[in-house]
Amino acid sequence: MFGSVSGAISAVLAIIIFVTIHELGHFGAARIVGMKTTQFFFGFGPKLWSTTRGETEYGVKLLPLGGHVTIAGMNPYEEIEPEDRGRTYADKKYWQKSFVVIAGVASNFLLAFLMLAGVNLIAGVPQAASEVPPVVSELVGDPAPAAIGGMETGDLVISIDGVPIGSVQELGDVVRARPGENVEVTWERDGEPMSGQVPLETIENPETGETFGRIGIASETLRDDVGIFSALGLAGGQIVTLTGETFQAIWQLVSPESLLELAGVFVGDTDVPIESRPISPIGLANVGSQLEALGIANFLRLLAMVNVFLGSFNIVPLYPLDGGHFAVATYEKITGRQADLNKMVPIAVAVVALFVFIGLVAVILDIVDPLQL
Repeated sequence: MFGSVSGAISAVLAIIIFVTIHELGHFGAARIVGMKTTQFFFGFGPKLWSTTRGETEYGVKLLPLGGHVTIAGMNPYEEIEPEDRGRTYADKKYWQKSFVVIAGVASNFLLAFLMLAGVNLIAGVPQAASEVPPVVSELVGDPAPAAIGGMETGDLVISIDGVPIGSVQELGDVVRARPGENVEVTWERDGEPMSGQVPLETIENPETGETFGRIGIASETLRDDVGIFSALGLAGGQIVTLTGETFQAIWQLVSPESLLELAGVFVGDTDVPIESRPISPIGLANVGSQLEALGIANFLRLLAMVNVFLGSFNIVPLYPLDGGHFAVATYEKITGRQADLNKMVPIAVAVVALFVFIGLVAVILDIVDPLQL
């Protein structure tokens, strides 16, 4: 029980830290280039607590849906005091504006990179399936097809219908290609060869309708130690892969078909495909409560993915996201004209409405249908 509670608390604290680091990126960059920062808040909505240090008010607001740093002159409708001229966002050069708006995103990506590199260094990296021997570490199913054939944990698969099996990958390739078939499996137990008939299950992919076979065997994941430079290099590749997958997920999430599915949540239809399902801080806390099943290394990888999502989402070039501010600054730099931000208001309203809609759906799903690992 304690592990579940501590895992959930760790997940919540991690979210608070990630959001704060994102905003610290903006705040620190603004201070570096001489912009006036008037507010630094975690959350939105009604103010719960605040304190003022120097010219900046720091505090917490009711809705824990992010954070914000208020920079003088970033709001085009703000009245600027004469003494603040030269210290506003609007007064600064293009590179300074870009530095400030991108700094938050960069902070999240940097944190994700360091977390993944640390996990790679400490926990090692999984061996390729082509290198892992097909030893039964767990029988999966009630009963597992392999157990019906007489197999037990610790057995080493030798062949299937006479086809030699030398790795987990070869085992998976052969089994997946033969759904529903009875196959002759030969294995080794304590140095003695044994064999039996195994009825492979038929599993169907609900998205594609494709079927594949399952034998009900799980093999232990073997890991190789890596040095610091390899860990850093692998983390860089993982960031690139995760970023691509995140943008793909965001695109799918905001597709008309997906939004229609999500809208059904408000009328009680919570059967949302996992690939289209958003997750709220409540959901992440729930995942954290399952820390024992997930494992610390995988939990840290998940938190790194959260940072990649925060960075990727914020870089989308839509106002009022960080990417939207960067796009406006770039437009003004290229054209030499000041952007008409009045035209950005409908976009900003739509983006905020979409964000609130997805956030509410995520909260409902995480309460009504919690994710189970």
